[in-house]
Amino acid sequence: MSCKIHENHKHQHGPDCGHVAVRHGDHVGYLHDGHLHCAHEDHYDEHGIEISDTNPDGCVPHDCKSHETSHVHGPNCGHPAVPHGDHVDYLVDGHLHHPHGDHCDDHGPLTMA
Repeated sequence: MSCKIHENHKHQHGPDCGHVAVRHGDHVGYLHDGHLHCAHEDHYDEHGIEISDTNPDGCVPHDCKSHETSHVHGPNCGHPAVPHGDHVDYLVDGHLHHPHGDHCDDHGPLTMA
């Protein structure tokens, strides 16, 4: 498997770095600027959350009580962006929100480290 290296990454991720830690397979990755960074040798790789039964990619509308119905997810909405398959979701109270038309789809829980 080849690396998708995040070039020029000077920040050191760790338990107190300020970024959300996510369990990713057999290691921990950190959500940073819309990417999931995973330490690998002397660099960080960019990973995404795999789509599975736990994290569906279909339309699964839900009535979320975690934020106002008028809230719009996007780059500056205050929720960490999570690469999920071929799109971006937003982490809200431990689960992935995917903006879809006039609602958010629930793309499942995200295991925090």
